[in-house]
Amino acid sequence: MLLHRFVKALIIGSLLLMPVAFLRKDVLPPPAGLHQELNEAPRQVAVQVGLIDTTVNGVKYSIQPRHAYDLYGLVVSLHDSDSWYDYVHKEWNDYLNVVDLCVVWGENIRRDAYKRVNYSQTQTECYWSTLSSEAARAFDGSAMSNNHLITDDPRMARRLRQVRIGDEVHFRGYLANYTIYKNGAPTGRRVTSVTRTDTGNGACEVVYIQEFEILRATNRVWRTIGKIAVWVFGLSVLAWFALPLKYHSND
Repeated sequence: MLLHRFVKALIIGSLLLMPVAFLRKDVLPPPAGLHQELNEAPRQVAVQVGLIDTTVNGVKYSIQPRHAYDLYGLVVSLHDSDSWYDYVHKEWNDYLNVVDLCVVWGENIRRDAYKRVNYSQTQTECYWSTLSSEAARAFDGSAMSNNHLITDDPRMARRLRQVRIGDEVHFRGYLANYTIYKNGAPTGRRVTSVTRTDTGNGACEVVYIQEFEILRATNRVWRTIGKIAVWVFGLSVLAWFALPLKYHSND
């Protein structure tokens, strides 16, 4: 029957499209066309700002700004602290750290070095690696950082969670330390890096976000195609089982 063939084609087509969309959704864009600001290193200036006391999800925090910070970068990896598998932030009672964005800039952009290495992300750290000695020499570990973005603004938190791998971003705020409290007593403290050269796999900055923008979203089309393919596959399978059985005549 024609309807059976149509539904079968939808099942096969969506099944083939899903892995393609999955593989394409995090492909990093080429350097040509990236915003020129990504060629520059982050800017920071020491500041004298008083403690900022705030509360998120009933937990109290004390934030100590140390440097004004302004960064343009390409997101090569990320972690959402609200992910179901994230147990570290839940154990720390840390609802201030919304996302971690691992970004590159500068020489890594100019040399196209960022596309020749691999990236991995844990709940607190970002790493780059490669089996190519040439790619390793070209990559500048000081032009990459894992940014722990903190905010007490729910609207800003929603905006931060819209970022995806491959996006060009710009954010401004404070490099800051912060303390977590429970029943009035400190239970944990996070300290920001203030230099990009303190680790070989990129520094770990804690940034209290004041402004944030996605300069250019990448691979949104493939992500949309992937979501559509999943829905089409699921609905097609349901439709297949809902179709009447084929009737075969021996006449």
